[in-house]
Amino acid sequence: MQYRMKKHQLTEEQVTEILKREQVGNIATINQDGYPYVVPVHFIYLDGKIYIHGLRRGQKISNILANEKVCFDVYSMKGLILDDAPCDVNTEYESVIILGTASIIEDDDLKQAVLDKIVEKYTPHLAGIEFPDNVMRTTGIIQVTMEECTGKYYK
Repeated sequence: MQYRMKKHQLTEEQVTEILKREQVGNIATINQDGYPYVVPVHFIYLDGKIYIHGLRRGQKISNILANEKVCFDVYSMKGLILDDAPCDVNTEYESVIILGTASIIEDDDLKQAVLDKIVEKYTPHLAGIEFPDNVMRTTGIIQVTMEECTGKYYK
Protein backbone atom coordinates (compact mmCIF):
# COMPACT_ATOMS: atom_id res chain seq x y z
CA MET A 1 0.00 0.00 0.00
CA GLN A 2 1.24 3.48 -0.85
CA TYR A 3 2.52 5.57 2.06
CA ARG A 4 -0.12 8.27 1.60
CA MET A 5 -2.82 5.59 1.41
CA LYS A 6 -1.83 4.20 4.82
CA LYS A 7 -1.84 7.65 6.36
CA HIS A 8 -5.04 8.99 4.77
CA GLN A 9 -7.25 5.94 4.36
CA LEU A 10 -11.02 6.34 4.65
CA THR A 11 -13.03 3.97 6.83
CA GLU A 12 -15.60 1.63 5.32
CA GLU A 13 -18.35 3.87 6.71
CA GLN A 14 -16.80 6.96 5.09
CA VAL A 15 -16.49 5.15 1.75
CA THR A 16 -20.16 4.14 1.94
CA GLU A 17 -21.20 7.72 2.73
CA ILE A 18 -19.23 9.07 -0.25
CA LEU A 19 -20.70 6.47 -2.61
CA LYS A 20 -24.20 7.39 -1.47
CA ARG A 21 -23.58 11.16 -1.58
CA GLU A 22 -21.63 11.83 -4.75
CA GLN A 23 -23.54 12.55 -7.94
CA VAL A 24 -21.04 11.58 -10.64
CA GLY A 25 -18.62 8.70 -10.94
CA ASN A 26 -16.37 7.47 -13.73
CA ILE A 27 -16.43 3.95 -15.10
CA ALA A 28 -13.39 2.69 -16.99
CA THR A 29 -13.77 -0.24 -19.36
CA ILE A 30 -11.31 -1.74 -21.84
CA ASN A 31 -12.03 -1.35 -25.55
CA GLN A 32 -11.35 -3.89 -28.28
CA ASP A 33 -7.88 -2.42 -28.89
CA GLY A 34 -6.94 -2.73 -25.21
CA TYR A 35 -7.25 0.97 -24.39
CA PRO A 36 -9.09 2.27 -21.32
CA TYR A 37 -12.42 3.93 -22.09
CA VAL A 38 -13.61 6.21 -19.28
CA VAL A 39 -17.10 7.69 -19.08
CA PRO A 40 -18.65 9.94 -16.40
CA VAL A 41 -21.94 8.46 -15.19
CA HIS A 42 -24.77 8.90 -12.73
CA PHE A 43 -24.93 5.94 -10.36
CA ILE A 44 -26.33 4.52 -7.18
CA TYR A 45 -24.69 2.46 -4.47
CA LEU A 46 -27.08 -0.28 -3.40
CA ASP A 47 -26.44 -3.42 -1.34
CA GLY A 48 -22.68 -3.14 -1.75
CA LYS A 49 -22.76 -2.74 -5.54
CA ILE A 50 -22.63 0.12 -8.00
CA TYR A 51 -25.46 0.45 -10.52
CA ILE A 52 -25.32 2.62 -13.64
CA HIS A 53 -28.11 3.23 -16.14
CA GLY A 54 -28.00 4.18 -19.79
CA LEU A 55 -28.80 2.90 -23.23
CA ARG A 56 -28.64 -0.86 -23.84
CA ARG A 57 -26.11 -0.31 -26.62
CA GLY A 58 -22.94 1.70 -26.98
CA GLN A 59 -19.20 1.58 -26.46
CA LYS A 60 -19.40 1.09 -22.70
CA ILE A 61 -21.80 -1.87 -23.01
CA SER A 62 -19.81 -3.44 -25.88
CA ASN A 63 -16.63 -3.19 -23.83
CA ILE A 64 -18.25 -4.82 -20.78
CA LEU A 65 -19.66 -7.68 -22.86
CA ALA A 66 -16.14 -8.34 -24.21
CA ASN A 67 -14.27 -7.82 -20.90
CA GLU A 68 -16.07 -7.63 -17.56
CA LYS A 69 -13.17 -6.04 -15.66
CA VAL A 70 -13.80 -2.40 -14.79
CA CYS A 71 -12.62 0.40 -12.56
CA PHE A 72 -15.06 2.86 -11.01
CA ASP A 73 -14.15 6.01 -9.12
CA VAL A 74 -15.70 9.00 -7.44
CA TYR A 75 -13.83 12.12 -6.42
CA SER A 76 -14.78 15.12 -4.36
CA MET A 77 -12.46 18.12 -4.42
CA LYS A 78 -13.10 20.24 -1.35
CA GLY A 79 -10.62 23.00 -2.18
CA LEU A 80 -7.00 23.98 -2.47
CA ILE A 81 -4.65 24.16 0.49
CA LEU A 82 -2.57 27.18 -0.46
CA ASP A 83 1.04 27.83 0.43
CA ASP A 84 3.62 30.46 -0.50
CA ALA A 85 5.66 27.80 -2.31
CA PRO A 86 3.93 26.48 -5.46
CA CYS A 87 5.23 22.95 -4.86
CA ASP A 88 3.63 22.94 -1.40
CA VAL A 89 0.11 23.75 -2.61
CA ASN A 90 -2.11 20.74 -2.05
CA THR A 91 -5.70 19.63 -2.57
CA GLU A 92 -8.29 18.77 0.05
CA TYR A 93 -10.26 15.84 -1.35
CA GLU A 94 -11.94 12.48 -0.85
CA SER A 95 -11.80 9.69 -3.41
CA VAL A 96 -12.96 6.11 -3.78
CA ILE A 97 -11.55 3.68 -6.34
CA ILE A 98 -13.24 0.36 -7.04
CA LEU A 99 -11.88 -2.53 -9.06
CA GLY A 100 -14.53 -5.03 -10.02
CA THR A 101 -16.52 -6.89 -12.59
CA ALA A 102 -19.45 -5.50 -14.52
CA SER A 103 -22.50 -7.26 -15.85
CA ILE A 104 -25.67 -6.20 -17.62
CA ILE A 105 -28.82 -6.72 -15.54
CA GLU A 106 -31.60 -8.62 -17.31
CA ASP A 107 -33.86 -9.29 -14.30
CA ASP A 108 -36.84 -6.93 -14.69
CA ASP A 109 -37.54 -6.68 -10.95
CA LEU A 110 -33.96 -5.69 -10.13
CA LYS A 111 -33.90 -3.32 -13.08
CA GLN A 112 -37.08 -1.63 -11.83
CA ALA A 113 -35.72 -1.39 -8.27
CA VAL A 114 -32.47 0.19 -9.50
CA LEU A 115 -34.27 2.69 -11.72
CA ASP A 116 -36.55 3.63 -8.81
CA LYS A 117 -33.49 4.29 -6.61
CA ILE A 118 -31.82 6.34 -9.36
CA VAL A 119 -34.95 8.49 -9.62
CA GLU A 120 -35.04 8.88 -5.82
CA LYS A 121 -31.40 10.03 -5.80
CA TYR A 122 -31.40 12.45 -8.73
CA THR A 123 -35.03 13.56 -9.13
CA PRO A 124 -36.83 12.77 -5.86
CA HIS A 125 -39.84 14.86 -6.88
CA LEU A 126 -40.51 12.25 -9.62
CA ALA A 127 -40.26 9.21 -7.33
CA GLY A 128 -43.10 6.74 -7.73
CA ILE A 129 -43.84 7.53 -11.37
CA GLU A 130 -44.05 4.34 -13.41
CA PHE A 131 -41.66 3.86 -16.32
CA PRO A 132 -43.24 3.18 -19.74
CA ASP A 133 -42.54 -0.26 -21.24
CA ASN A 134 -40.45 1.19 -24.07
CA VAL A 135 -38.16 2.90 -21.54
CA MET A 136 -37.72 -0.35 -19.62
CA ARG A 137 -36.84 -2.19 -22.86
CA THR A 138 -34.31 0.37 -24.09
CA THR A 139 -32.62 1.12 -20.76
CA GLY A 140 -29.59 -0.89 -19.75
CA ILE A 141 -28.45 -1.34 -16.17
CA ILE A 142 -24.81 -2.10 -15.40
CA GLN A 143 -24.00 -3.76 -12.08
CA VAL A 144 -20.46 -3.42 -10.75
CA THR A 145 -19.50 -6.06 -8.21
CA MET A 146 -16.56 -4.92 -6.10
CA GLU A 147 -13.42 -7.01 -5.87
CA GLU A 148 -11.31 -4.27 -4.31
CA CYS A 149 -12.26 -0.89 -2.90
CA THR A 150 -10.02 1.83 -1.51
CA GLY A 151 -10.82 5.28 -0.24
CA LYS A 152 -8.49 8.08 0.69
CA TYR A 153 -8.60 11.71 1.69
CA TYR A 154 -6.34 14.63 2.30
CA LYS A 155 -6.98 17.74 4.37
